[in-house]
Amino acid sequence: MTRPATPPVVVVGAGVAGLSVALSAAPREVVLLDPGEAGSSRLAQGGIAAALAAGDSVRAHVADTLQAGAFHNDEALAWSVVGAAPDAVAWLQIMGVAFDRDDHGLQLGREGGHGAHRIVHAGGDRTGERVVAALQGRAARAGHVEWRTGVQVDGLLLRGRNVAGVQVRSADGRVETIEAGAVVLATGGLGALFQRTTNADTTSGSGLALAMAAGARTRDLEFVQFHPTAFDGDADGDGARLPLITEALRGAGASLLDHRSRSLMRGHHPLGDLAPRDVVSRRVWDARRDGPVWVDATGLRSGWERAFPTVVETCRARGVDPHTQPIPITAAAHFHMGGVATDPLGRTSLPNLHAVGEVACNGLHGANRLASNSLLEAVVCGRWLGAHLRLAPSRTSRDAFRTVELGDGLEDGALAALRRRLWDAAGPVRTRAALSAAAREMKAMAASGWHARVAHAVLHAALLRPASLGAHWRADA
Repeated sequence: MTRPATPPVVVVGAGVAGLSVALSAAPREVVLLDPGEAGSSRLAQGGIAAALAAGDSVRAHVADTLQAGAFHNDEALAWSVVGAAPDAVAWLQIMGVAFDRDDHGLQLGREGGHGAHRIVHAGGDRTGERVVAALQGRAARAGHVEWRTGVQVDGLLLRGRNVAGVQVRSADGRVETIEAGAVVLATGGLGALFQRTTNADTTSGSGLALAMAAGARTRDLEFVQFHPTAFDGDADGDGARLPLITEALRGAGASLLDHRSRSLMRGHHPLGDLAPRDVVSRRVWDARRDGPVWVDATGLRSGWERAFPTVVETCRARGVDPHTQPIPITAAAHFHMGGVATDPLGRTSLPNLHAVGEVACNGLHGANRLASNSLLEAVVCGRWLGAHLRLAPSRTSRDAFRTVELGDGLEDGALAALRRRLWDAAGPVRTRAALSAAAREMKAMAASGWHARVAHAVLHAALLRPASLGAHWRADA
């Protein structure tokens, strides 16, 4: 057992949110626990939303955030986070992120749900990769950060209701406990619990499951965002990631087409192809019943591929030349608006347990996240939490603790069945009958693994909301 004189902050996860916490907590000692797997931060093709353009404003950005979130958002928090966006972009530049520029300064793109060009990118559609690389470089050089990779956190230490540390399992199976003055979950979402997903197969809700096992309160679990434009590949692998075709491609002028090459969104929303994601995802879901759906970039002006190298590589690797052929697309699970309930500083209902980023739900995104507000949240809320923990008093105790363990996950066959079931029942279009049947199945499977307990919690929350709201769309409402 590790028992330092002053317990460190333990941060679980090394994406943008976790790294922002770790760096902002200086000089307090931080143990950064990194499973070493590709998470959602690295895969993010979208950028960071910030009202930086002449004629744009924080008020307009907040209005778009609330509109996209079906006004289920915490409006005061939206004002605070969006208001901090310019400072977040400036901080990332100090950290070493080289954002794309043009003759006017930072190059600003536009994505779905936004009424203005306000998306800052780095390396075109490689923003997440560039931001993670810069922050990891800083963390590697930070004297206050002990960075341990290739480890899994599979338990929380509790003294009464107070979280006192974590249980860690190394790749060789060795188990260790690390006591902490505060534990921060920055473990990402649960998109890989769905058959069609843009998430890596490890992004399946383990942090949420661990918090639930310890008794932490959750919030808005029914709200799962489906991205309307994942590359429509073979999803029979059950959880194999479908590559994202970034929304910014439509912001640059690409169009959505149905199987007859007609405009997919004309007459369905005033913003057309740049309508909020929940609206476009349901339209894609419906249209694919009649045939394939496409993103057509063939009419874009020459040189567009320099801003979208990942899209070009994705398409060519799958036999599609996006310069001359439309790109086949499907809706896919992308982001979880729900999660462990927190306040703006990431504090959960359990003392000393914090959550930040996609695993957390603080109310910013409401019922449907506005594009490129996720990396913004990760940076802003991560910095707020790090600064709070830097100043928080450290408490030590010799009292005995108990360990709440995550437990086993489902075996591969059962997990594949769960992913198919959750996609069919809790995808972009839902009904009470399908949700009820799937919930009964997940409840029966719950004893077999934590994946089923998380899936059941999502289904149960969806059943408790009989009316459609944002990304939660009830066809029988």
